[in-house]
Amino acid sequence: ALEKGQPINVVDDQFRTPTLAEDLAKGCQLIEHKQAEGIYNISGKDQMSILELVQRVANYFDLDASVLRVVSSESLNQPAKRPPLTGFDLTKSRKVLGYEPHSFEQGIGVLMEQL
Repeated sequence: ALEKGQPINVVDDQFRTPTLAEDLAKGCQLIEHKQAEGIYNISGKDQMSILELVQRVANYFDLDASVLRVVSSESLNQPAKRPPLTGFDLTKSRKVLGYEPHSFEQGIGVLMEQL
């Protein structure tokens, strides 16, 4: 819809941490390589609202973000309740494993290279 300049509804009251599959795989490799024990959070680097996520995608591809219509989660009448905030603290993974995920825009670049 963004490519066609059509309006789309986007929530601004839910937050996510998009994770590149390659980053998840790298985190698993680091855990194995360092023979790390315990719980390690592995996710993307950038936590953002869904609105910000869509705005950043639009910006990356030079699309018109002015067609985005901001709505609340409640207005979508979703059958399953969504948590407003999801994400992980990567402090331990960065310190112990040396884990450093791609930024959101770097992740889009990785995906584009694969197409």
